[in-house]
Amino acid sequence: MREVLEISNASSSVAKYVLKTADWTFDASGAVVFTEALQPGSCRPWVAIERREILVAVRSPYRFRFEVAPPVDAPRGECRFALLISGDEQVVKTPNGASFPYTGRLAVIVYVTIGDARPMLEVVGSAVANIDGQPTPVIRINNRGNAHGRLAGFLSGADASGKKLEFAPSTLPILPGETRVISLVVNHEGDGPVPRIAYPITIRGKLEWGDQTTPFEQRFER
Repeated sequence: MREVLEISNASSSVAKYVLKTADWTFDASGAVVFTEALQPGSCRPWVAIERREILVAVRSPYRFRFEVAPPVDAPRGECRFALLISGDEQVVKTPNGASFPYTGRLAVIVYVTIGDARPMLEVVGSAVANIDGQPTPVIRINNRGNAHGRLAGFLSGADASGKKLEFAPSTLPILPGETRVISLVVNHEGDGPVPRIAYPITIRGKLEWGDQTTPFEQRFER
């Protein structure tokens, strides 16, 4: 599989970028953790990138090529890796005259499906969790499949005050073999505060991932 990643330079000078691959995973909070050392089971040996360093002209794009070549006997599943793009080191000066170096970096996550790999998601629990200072309904999702999955769906419920609310599940990827907490986010329009939920509330609807749909109904209490 050959693909092209377009990298643009919006600055007023020629930009130098360093590119490399990395393995990655999620921590318990959902933050991505990158590891440049080759991890057990990594598919990065299958990955070839065009070059390690590139120069991108002023306000111009660069079409960077990479390819993934799984062996013919590769088991069905999912190849996951990151392309790390780092800029030149810059020096920042603070108001008191001190200076320190820093380097900006972007990561592009790549998923490659081998064979007929697919997620198999299942709701295995529910609770009310404190997220960003707000009590939020969450569900625990287990992925028994061999590819990552993301939830979508149309959910609604009336809370204890009679207020009708619509919800959408977080789209955080759920990796194979993983059980992850997914928040149900209240849909609201405009820039106002997110409506507060008066518990208990029963949320109903349908959860979707890929071409799969399953009915959903859970009661959430604090």
